[in-house]
Parts: sequence; structure tokens; C-alpha cells
Amino acid sequence: MTTAAAGPVTATGTTTGSGTGTATHCPYCALQCAMTLTPEADARLAVTPRDFPTNRGGLCQKGWTSAHLLDSPERLTTPLVRDAKGAPLREAGWDEALGLVARRFAALRETHGADSVAVFGSGGLTNEKAYTLGKFARVALGTSQIDYNGRFCMSSAAAAGNKAFGLDRGLPFPVTDLDDSEAVVLVGANPAETMPPLMGHFDPARLIVVDPRRTATAQAALDGGGIHLQPAPGTDLALALGLLHVALVEGYLDTPQRTAYRAERTVGWEDVRQCAARWWPERTERLTGVAAADLRRAAATLARARRAHILTGRGAEQHSKGVDTVSAWIDLALALGLPGTPGSGYGCLTGQGNGQGGREHGQKADQLPGYRHIEDPAAREHMARIWGVPAESLPGAGRSAWELLDALGTPDGPAALLVMGSNPAVSAPRARRAVERLRALDFLVVADFLRSETAELADVVLPVTMWAEESGTMTNLEGRILRRRAAQSPPPGVRTDLEVLHGLAVRLGRAEHEFPADPAPVFDELRRASAGGTADYAGAAPELLDAGEAVYWPIRKSPSGGTDTVGTPRLFLDRFAHPDGRARFLPVEHRDAAELPDAEHPLYATTGRQLQHYQSGAQTRRVPELLASAPEPYVEVHPDTARRAGLADGDTARIVSRRGAVLARTRCVASLRPDTVFLPFHFPGDGAANALTNPALDPVSRMPEFKLSAVRLERADGRGAAGQREAA
Repeated sequence: MTTAAAGPVTATGTTTGSGTGTATHCPYCALQCAMTLTPEADARLAVTPRDFPTNRGGLCQKGWTSAHLLDSPERLTTPLVRDAKGAPLREAGWDEALGLVARRFAALRETHGADSVAVFGSGGLTNEKAYTLGKFARVALGTSQIDYNGRFCMSSAAAAGNKAFGLDRGLPFPVTDLDDSEAVVLVGANPAETMPPLMGHFDPARLIVVDPRRTATAQAALDGGGIHLQPAPGTDLALALGLLHVALVEGYLDTPQRTAYRAERTVGWEDVRQCAARWWPERTERLTGVAAADLRRAAATLARARRAHILTGRGAEQHSKGVDTVSAWIDLALALGLPGTPGSGYGCLTGQGNGQGGREHGQKADQLPGYRHIEDPAAREHMARIWGVPAESLPGAGRSAWELLDALGTPDGPAALLVMGSNPAVSAPRARRAVERLRALDFLVVADFLRSETAELADVVLPVTMWAEESGTMTNLEGRILRRRAAQSPPPGVRTDLEVLHGLAVRLGRAEHEFPADPAPVFDELRRASAGGTADYAGAAPELLDAGEAVYWPIRKSPSGGTDTVGTPRLFLDRFAHPDGRARFLPVEHRDAAELPDAEHPLYATTGRQLQHYQSGAQTRRVPELLASAPEPYVEVHPDTARRAGLADGDTARIVSRRGAVLARTRCVASLRPDTVFLPFHFPGDGAANALTNPALDPVSRMPEFKLSAVRLERADGRGAAGQREAA
């Protein structure tokens, strides 16, 4: 899966000699693979992977082609303005565009209050941009209505981690710790396609993959002698309880080391033990479909490993019970004594490029920088001092991402929205409802570098820089703070997101110095703002980052003014982050998904990523090499299920849920569960998988249930469904 580094590859795909370039990181996933960007004779940038702990000189297909869009003819280089609803977008100058945005925002706030204007951010923004966006919303606009697309990614694992450990960092240990693990459980994660270089840290023979599909990761495990557990969608929580039951009754938890760990480092074990006692293997098999023998084999493999890890991904988290599901897997890890033990642990495989940093610095509805809670009086006082405003002027918690999108244009919801770095027209659950709400707004502003599906709906589109044209910091899935460095100047007419926010803030009456356009003073303020918080960046001095030090948060300043360390690569070795230093077992029980298959919709539909594309596909669908490899939406179906629907491999299928229907090319996959279909979510229009998905929310994380929808399968002409219903 990882491409060998034969030499730099230019945007046109030709191999050339090496040269001096700019050291930076890939713009896509949270692995943040290291690369060098080198100008070629034709002024294009060549991409060369660097040796770095996460990627070790490898890149995936997306990374190799990441420079292609920098000179794309589809780049936005001029602001676009719509003179009236229904009118086409036209080119405008920056003064006109920013002036219009500021006037409309100010007028709406004056007439309808501060919460009439909302902000929607991204887990792909740099730390500096995420911080400034949150500050802009709360200080320049005074609105509580801000959230971001990271709510759709890691929020359930974050909530579960905070409950169990008192702190959320995707991986509380370096990726390289996985190299020596004797058993790695991957729950709802498919790194062979989503972050291929990570596979180099796993021994396939030691993998236990939990996934309803035989993904590329599951196949790698099976080929190498590992284990694939294939539960019905929505039953991962019960599977975790079943594994814990086996570990309990087989005596795997009774070793002196594990007994002492639970007694000395945790609380709440007895309640969880009683929950697990009710999930004997045969009961677990009836619900999940995973054979009792496979359950026992997996439990034995995990429990007998001297060093072991449990890692969750979106497949476990994107459910209306995602927090409880992740908590069940954390309970299993705690029972085995993994978290905080050198060489072992629990972690979440963060998805977006800055998914970790993006949730730490204030663009989430209930958070202030440093991972502080917005309703905490001390946190509000701290941020008020940093921002030079009265604490009472800061708004409280706003709506979560889906609740915000669903309220747009309604009598009690926002009338205007600023979108930065996201494409909710494709990525939101119940996507067509999201598009309806975006259209219902009085005023929509999108900052982007391409005309995404969301930008096409906007009243104002602001052209901003791409990753290789800007500097700043990112925080990868390990909590390691990294330098993003500009390798070239942006096209004429393009501004950075920080320049956009600066220009808007000044036009809204804020002082010039309050919203710097330069990332350096922003990062300095971010460090001061985060000081003393859970995600403490205070000691992350620029010189440490410039020198390439491995800087992991929390990294606090010492009383002498310097840094006491280069941070904390491994959390929880001595104590967990709760005041008493102990981790919390959290008793959880299986409950059904928000909707289950029935006679009219007899199949489970689940969604996910594929190797060639990323998120909503707004970028990767514009890279010719990637689009040629994966040009259209498809639906994976068991051959028997396809036959009952009157479909053959290659036919166009219609997939129907209670929220809508999509069209996709049928792919017959014999290893798939007969009750399940799979669709990638990278495509818009008639192939938009998220048109099917259910916005039912987790009560804690407010995560929508992306990973389970009840659907029926039909021929595109509507025939063939009757046989499928009879079979169900």
C-alpha cells in the first residue's frame, strides 16, 4: 500500500533528481506524513517523502499527488459575489467582498441578535486558524453558534476518553510504540486505505480487526495469520462486552499484575464486571453474528500478549451510542491493564489532518482554547484576560454541528453562516436536508480554494491559500505539534484564512492588533491561552519546533520561563488526569441503533472511505490520477443480496433509506455480510452516500449515526425489490 520513495514526483508524475526543498507535512490525514516540496524547472512542486516516525519515508497515493491541485485551473483566485438569490456568482474585489460580508453580518446582528450569525469550521485548519476562528466567533461576532466538522469524526472517542482518563489525546503514546505490540485490536478502522503508511507499524499476524466488511486491513490480517471479527453493524459494544466476559471467566484478568493495576489505578471495576458477566459468548454470537469460537480465540490472543493495544476508529464512533461503544472498548483495555502501561495502551485513530489540534483550541461549540469548557467560570475569566474582553461578554455553549446545520434559516436559527475549510453539503448526515438548510440562509459565506458543493451555494466565496502556500502548526494523531511550512507563494489575488478573519474583524470594529494575519503572533497567543489547560501548548517554543524536536502536548512552561521538557510523548505512566489520578471504568450496556432494518428497508447500510479519496472528495476528485482510479460511487453487495434485488455486478443500483435514495454502481463482494451494503461517502449529487445517513445523535458527543442506516436495494428502474423483501 505504501509507495516506495524512488525520487521526487512532480505534479505531473515524472521522476526527477533531488534538490533542496521545504520540509513540511501532507495536507490529508492525521498521520501527517513528512514530505519535502522542491520547486522544479517549470515552477511546479515536486513531492518527496521524508523519513519520519509516522511514515518512515512512505506516502500513500493521495500524498504522492498532493501537489497537483496547487496549480489547478479550478483554483479560486478572485472573490465571488452573488448579487441576488438565484443570480450567478460574479467576480469582485476583496474590498467589495469583505465589506459586503461585514455589513450583512453587522446588520443581522443588530436586527436579530449575535446568534443570528454562525460559524462552521474544520479539523483541517491549522492550530492558528482554528484558534482565531473560535476567537472571531466569540469576540468579533459575539455568537455562540460555532461548531466544526470534527464533530462528525472523533467526538465520541474524545468524550469517552475524557470520561475514562480525564483527558483526550488520540494516541496517548507515539505511533512507534505499535511496532512492538504483540496484539493490536482495530475496531472500525481501515488504515490500509485511510492511512496506508501506518500499516508499516503493524505485524499482520498480530492484528485483530473488528469490521462488518472484509476491508483491505482485514484482508491483510487474514493473509498474515491474524483475526477478522465481522459483527453486524451497530453491535461493536456487545462484542467488547463479550470479549471482556471471556477474559473474565477464563481467568485472564486474574494475574497479580492486572489485579494490582485495577486496584491501584482504576475505580468502578465491579459495576463493569457485572455488565460483562451477562455477555457469555453464545449470547454475543446471537446478537453480533461473530462465532463464539472466534470470540474466544480473539480474547485469548489479546489477553496473552505481553504488549497490546486497542485502537478505535470511525466505525465504532459514528453511532448514536458511539460514546458508550468506545467506553466498552476502553473498559476492556483497563481490565487488561493496558492504558498507562509502557508498551501497551488504548488510542483513537484520529482522522482529519488536524483533527487533534482542531478540537483543542475553541472552534467546538462547548470549548475554549486549551481544551477548556466554555461554561467553566475560571476558563472564561482566563480567556477574557487573554482576549481583553469582559468575561460576561463571552457567549455560552452553542449548537453541535448537525443541530447547527439543521437550524439554519429557521425562525430560531442562524440567518447567516461563515464556512471555513468544510464541505457540509456533501459531508453532513442527511445531506440533502443540509443543502436545503444552506439554501434557506439569508447569507452564506464560504472561504475555500476550490468551488466545492457548499461554495456553489454561497452568496460570497473568498479564495484562500492551500496547504503548501501557508505556514502554521498542526497536531497529529499522537498529540505531536508539527510545523507546516510554505513552499511557494499563493496565486495573485488569494489570501490566507487569517488575513480573511483579520479583514472581517477590522471591518466589524475590532482593533487591528486583535486578530493578527501573521501566524507567528497567533501561535504565541495560543500558547498563552492554552497555558494551564488540559491541552497545554505553553512550552511549545517556536525554536523547538523549528529544530524538529518531538514536541508532544501537554508541554508546560517551567517557572524559570523555559520549558521543563519537550512535552509528554506517553501519557498516564504515573497517573491518569482525573484529580485522584485513577482511570474510570464506565458500565455500559448494548442498545439498538436509532433504526434497524425492517420489511421495507431490510439491509444495513454503512459508509466509509476508500484509498483514493479523502473526506467529501472536493480535493481528490479533482486529481486526475485519483479520479481515474476511483471515478464514481459504488455500492458493495453480497452476490446473493444483489441477485435478490435483480442486480448483477456492474449494474446501477438504487439504494433507498427513509431519508432519500442514491444511485451507485453495484460491486458484488462475496466476503460481505449478506445483510449489509457499503458505500463510500466521497461523491456528491445522485451518488451522495450521506443522503441516506441518519442524523440521530449520541446524547453525549452529539455524533450523528453515520455508520448505520436501514436501506433497501433496487435496480435503478425500481424493479427487483420485492424478492429482497421476501428474503428479509
